[in-house]
Amino acid sequence: PSLLLPKDDNFVLELAKYGNYVSKCLPKFIQIAQVNPNTHELELLISPTAVIPVIGFLRDHINAQFISLMDVTAIDVPKRSFRFEIIYLLLSYHYNSRIRVKTYTDELTPIDSCTPLFHSANWPEREVWDMFGVYFKGHPDLRRLMTDYGFEGHPFRKDFPLAGYHEVVSSIEFRFDTILVRKKLSTNLLISHKSSEILILLIPGK
Repeated sequence: PSLLLPKDDNFVLELAKYGNYVSKCLPKFIQIAQVNPNTHELELLISPTAVIPVIGFLRDHINAQFISLMDVTAIDVPKRSFRFEIIYLLLSYHYNSRIRVKTYTDELTPIDSCTPLFHSANWPEREVWDMFGVYFKGHPDLRRLMTDYGFEGHPFRKDFPLAGYHEVVSSIEFRFDTILVRKKLSTNLLISHKSSEILILLIPGK
């Protein structure tokens, strides 16, 4: 599809046609193909086991060429049985188009990592693991990315306590040496930086 502005009715129609085309190419994997009415972007809802075949198809097929993975993110909807929605944002330079691929999982079911297809998935998947606790099977280095080592829990889950489970104290000690900085200003102020305090003293003018 040629996804060019303005986003008129013909544009949306072309997106819908392309969504149907992809669905026919991958009938076992794609559950819903629709155009988001707010973003005017094509969205695909796929089964949790379909990440590699669908993302690989969108990257390699001549009528897709979504060769850039822009981001991997997630949202948490606790009322759902599969509470986590995983979102992949892909870009096709050839067709000047974006596509949003969504899948779903729960706290215990892993999702296949996209790192075999896109190296750019490495850190976004680590962030999703850190913030939501979604495990990406096959990731080469699934360590926490945003929180400190030894952190308990996943802060972007809706049931995560506001203050966390434990008080986190950094192991790094900060030491402020006594630093005196004197500046003779036009207002005759003496600025003294001592430890972590800032003192401003009035100096009588000569």
